[in-house]
Amino acid sequence: MKKLSLLLLSVFCSIVTYSLMAQNASSVWTELHMTHSDAWNLADSIQKYRTGVIVVKTTPNTKIELEQQKHEFWFGCALNSTAFDGKMDEQDARVFKQKFLENFNAGVTASSLKWHHMEPEKGKVDFLTTDNILTWADDNHLPLRGHNLYWGVYYVQDWVKALTDDQLYDELHKRARTIASRYKGRFAEYDFNNEMMHGDFYQERLGPGITKKMADWIKEYDPDAKLYLNDYDILTGRLLQEYVDHIKDLQGRGIPIDGIGVQGHLHAEDFSRDTLRYALDVLAQFGLPVKITEFNMPGQRSRYQKDTSLIPTKKEEDQFAQNLKDYYRICFAHPAVDAIMMWHFWAGANWIPASSLYRKDWTLTPAASAYKSLVFDEWWTRFKGKSNDEGYCIIRAFLGDHKIKVNGVEKMIELSKQNKTAYIEF
Repeated sequence: MKKLSLLLLSVFCSIVTYSLMAQNASSVWTELHMTHSDAWNLADSIQKYRTGVIVVKTTPNTKIELEQQKHEFWFGCALNSTAFDGKMDEQDARVFKQKFLENFNAGVTASSLKWHHMEPEKGKVDFLTTDNILTWADDNHLPLRGHNLYWGVYYVQDWVKALTDDQLYDELHKRARTIASRYKGRFAEYDFNNEMMHGDFYQERLGPGITKKMADWIKEYDPDAKLYLNDYDILTGRLLQEYVDHIKDLQGRGIPIDGIGVQGHLHAEDFSRDTLRYALDVLAQFGLPVKITEFNMPGQRSRYQKDTSLIPTKKEEDQFAQNLKDYYRICFAHPAVDAIMMWHFWAGANWIPASSLYRKDWTLTPAASAYKSLVFDEWWTRFKGKSNDEGYCIIRAFLGDHKIKVNGVEKMIELSKQNKTAYIEF
């Protein structure tokens, strides 16, 4: 009987898969402006890579309710330092934190961890803002990315530039020891050495071997630290091959790379759907998790970044919302992608105000409605039904945490990439 039940479960799951694909394919095709074949593949990918099956065993013909609690996939955003260092208006800071938790399941430090922010003068290190962010994130069970450990392009402090080579070597080592030891096990991952393709002061001064030293030092003081690359103009296709070569070069030099970060804001008012999908396919060759680290729509090449006082029309806001949905659909459908991290969400603290989910007065933009409709509706599992005559109920659900209620009893169960089938008994 048990083998027969498992066989029936397998057949049922196949039927559910086909049904969900059929329901979603038409709407996805309309919104992405692609061919029907492409859209069907997109829906299929979301179905295949972002859902699993929960098998509930209870008494026959018993009412069962399920409500998703959290996504496995990171729908995250940057955390403004001013909300945690007392510089933001107190009321806005309270609403900022509330809205953040309502919308996002992961965070990233926007500025507080950057070396030039943390230690603008030699020996005067400000840990307070980062400590406050981490405490708040811990209290709210929010995984946090550390952005960034090093950044040898534009923002090298004058006092660092003035160091001798031996002193620079020692200070780089000290930075690694200080951060990795103080925050051991608290950051889910780090952006290692930001935007290395565009210049690296440390390597220019001390030679190519210093990059491996820097990474190894971090791992020495925090063996579980995850080090990500983070660079731009990759998803636009402009520097895609250069990034591939860069990653291969770092790996060839034995530098531990745990993940690939690609910034999602180098487009203008719109973006190329085909180029985005192609870039993700290319990056998937490394078998490493890919995270969209800094997403804005419209982006850095838009007129809304060049002149932040511009206010988009209603028609333009609607188009930005549609663009956001298209971008998120493509990334969520791709098996290599583990996260999309917005680069700010409130116009009162956003470098591109027009790309916000909330206006300065905290009213919703069309982009917010589009975002919520994806993350908390289309990709959020809610189920009400009954077990069959044998006491089984099979529920296809998005990967993440789920609460199941049967006969007044509630239990939690998790689906993940590693375990896409879960069994629970009441």
